[in-house]
Amino acid sequence: MTQDQLAPATGGESRNLRTRIIAALVLAPAAIGIAWAGGPLWIALVVLAAIGLYVEWLTIVGAAQEKQTVAAGIATLVVSGLCLALGYGAFSLAVLVIGAAAVAATSRQLRFWSVAGFCYAAAAAFASAQVRLEGGYGFIALMFVLLVVWAADIGGYFAGRGIGGPKLWPRVSPKKTWSGAIGGFALGLAVAAGFAAFGLGKLGPLMLLAAFLSVVSQSGDLFESAVKRRFGVKDSSQIIPGHGGLLDRLDGFVAAIVVAALFGFLRGDADGIGHALMVW
Repeated sequence: MTQDQLAPATGGESRNLRTRIIAALVLAPAAIGIAWAGGPLWIALVVLAAIGLYVEWLTIVGAAQEKQTVAAGIATLVVSGLCLALGYGAFSLAVLVIGAAAVAATSRQLRFWSVAGFCYAAAAAFASAQVRLEGGYGFIALMFVLLVVWAADIGGYFAGRGIGGPKLWPRVSPKKTWSGAIGGFALGLAVAAGFAAFGLGKLGPLMLLAAFLSVVSQSGDLFESAVKRRFGVKDSSQIIPGHGGLLDRLDGFVAAIVVAALFGFLRGDADGIGHALMVW
């Protein structure tokens, strides 16, 4: 999400902010409801989002005209999702590896960028499924990651707009500020404090995890901005009113959920990744 410096709000900016808020009020409860339901419904949402991420990435880098590459990636994501829905995580991962090879084989131009886009979307789908599906803490862990990412976005937007100041990385993202980054970081810590207050984990570990994921989330935002700048693109698409495309909306979440899933996996908790993230 873009952080704006302090400036008088224009009518266009006010309308855009209202549009963003309305879209968020519609989409966020729907996403939370599906995450709560879990199972095949959550897998279906994750796969659809991954397909959208993959297609938008190919569009940004100029490889969307290679229909075989597009089809290979989409088919792989669907088959991988079916494996996840049936509880075959290892088979799902194997399918994704084969799919990456298929994308590389069918790509005639921009092969590196095409494979990178597929891996980006595939990692997002697989990690989102693993965090939610494994263990009794799956939904809580997923909500923790989501809320930290949303807090980083919201805190970054309003702190950047209200305080302004030095730019964070002007060559990559001219409007992002250090004040916005710090604001997003602070609000992410508030999420951790809230979870601890409700007995959903210990304060110290949750604060550390939130701090780390907040930085990762904002780094994911910068990464997507760097890719778009590399190819001279402003928005990945206009599919979400006021927010741009799925890549624009999910860049921070993709980075955070992949790192969270990897961290949980490395902890080796027998009760699942969700339990590993929330119970230290």
